[in-house]
Amino acid sequence: MAARGSTMAAGRVYDIVVFGASGFTGQFVVEEVARAAAATAAGEGQLCSGRLRWAVAGRSREKLRAVLDRAAERLGKAAPGEDVGVLLCDVSDAGSLAAMAKQTRVVLNCVGPYRFFGEPVVEACVENGASCIDISGEPQFLEGMYLKYNEKAAEKGVYVIGSCGFDSIPADMGVLYTRDKLKGTLTAVESFLSVKSGPEGLGVHDGTWKSAVYGLADEASLKKLRKQIGYAPVPVVGAKLKKRGFMFYSPEFKEYCLTFMGSDGSVVKRTQRYLHTELQQTPVQYGAYVTVGGLGSVIKLMFLGMLFLLLVKFNFGRKLLTKYPEFFSAGRFSKKGPTQKQMDGTSFTMTFFGEGYSEGQDPQNAKPNVKICTEVKGPEPGYVATPIAMVQAALSLLEDSASLPKRGGVYSPGAAFSKTKLIDRLNNRGVEFSVISKPEV
Repeated sequence: MAARGSTMAAGRVYDIVVFGASGFTGQFVVEEVARAAAATAAGEGQLCSGRLRWAVAGRSREKLRAVLDRAAERLGKAAPGEDVGVLLCDVSDAGSLAAMAKQTRVVLNCVGPYRFFGEPVVEACVENGASCIDISGEPQFLEGMYLKYNEKAAEKGVYVIGSCGFDSIPADMGVLYTRDKLKGTLTAVESFLSVKSGPEGLGVHDGTWKSAVYGLADEASLKKLRKQIGYAPVPVVGAKLKKRGFMFYSPEFKEYCLTFMGSDGSVVKRTQRYLHTELQQTPVQYGAYVTVGGLGSVIKLMFLGMLFLLLVKFNFGRKLLTKYPEFFSAGRFSKKGPTQKQMDGTSFTMTFFGEGYSEGQDPQNAKPNVKICTEVKGPEPGYVATPIAMVQAALSLLEDSASLPKRGGVYSPGAAFSKTKLIDRLNNRGVEFSVISKPEV
C-alpha cells in the first residue's frame, strides 16, 4: 500500500486542474479556484509552495482563455494571473487525460453526466497518481467507481471523492456536524431542504436534468451493482427512524414536503457505513426531504413528476425530456441555465432534526431522550454553493492531508473529510453550519 500522499508529491506542475472549465458549471468553479488562489497568495492557505498552482483543461484553447478572461473581469483583484496553465484535454482521448493527471495533485472534474463521461477521468487519475473530486449526484456512477477503483486508488495512495457539490456536502457534512454537537449518541437525523428564489425565479442548467433522466431510467442497474459490491448491512442503533410518506405536511415549516429524490440518502449511508465499519462509530439513520410550499405547488409538482416518471421509462420519452427540459420542468431547467439575477436571488437552507441518547443512556434499551436542531445555509446551490464546496474539498485534500483516511480509495465526502477542517472552510466561504436549538433532554 502506498503511503498517504506519496503520489501527490513534489514534481507535479499544478496543485489543481479544473477539467471541463469552459462548461456551464466549470466556469463558476474556475472563479472559485481563482478566489482560493488569491487567498493563498495573501497568506491564508497552508500550501507548501505558499501559492496555489492551478490550470484549466478542456477541448478548446479559445474557450478556456475566454473563461479565464471572464473570471478576470468578474473578480478584479482576485483575477487569475498569467501563470494559470491551459491544458488541451478531451474525455474521449485517454492519452490527453493521462497527460493532465500526471501534471497535477488534484483534478476537479466538471464534465457530466458522469455516467457517460466520468469513468475515463477517474481511471486516468488513479493510474497516474492524481486525486479526483467531482460533483456527481448519480449513485450508479459513484458506487460503480467504488467497485472498480477503490483498491487500485488505495494502492496508489490517491483519493477519489464524489458528490463534492451541493449534492451532497451540505447533507453529508451536516449529519456529522449534528452528531458532533450532540452531547451523547446521535442515532437518527432527518433533513429538510428549502430553496428560496427571488422575483426572477429559480433556474437550473439542463445538465442536472439529464443526470436525473438517465439515473431514474437505469434504477434497476443500481440494485444489481449494490449486490455485486456486497455491502455489509448498517445496523440500526436506537429507535428505528420512521419512514414518512412520499408527501406530507410539516407543521415545523408550515409547508408540504416530499422525499428528496437526489443522491443525499445514498451518500450519507455510504459515509455512515464507512465510519461504522472502519472507525467503529455509531451509525446514524437518515431521511432526506424537501419543502415544496402550499397545496397548489404540490399539485403542480405531482403532475410534472408523474409525467416525468412515465416518459423516462421509454427511449422516445427520454429524448423528449432531454430535448425540451424547459417545457417538462415548467421553466426551471433550461439549456441556457440560470441568469445572474436568478442566482443572486436564490439561497438554500438545510435543517437537520436529530435525536439520540444522552451520555450514559444505552441506545439499545431505552427510548431517545435528547433532540437537537442544526442548519446549513448558503447561497444559490447549483453554481455558487457547489463551486465553493468543490474547491474547499480540494483544499482540504491538499492542506489537511494528515487528517484524511490513512488509505487512499474511493470515498464519500463525509468518509474522507470527517476529521478535516472542511466545515470551518465552508463557514468562512458563506456555507454556514450552525446549531439552531441546543440538545434538550
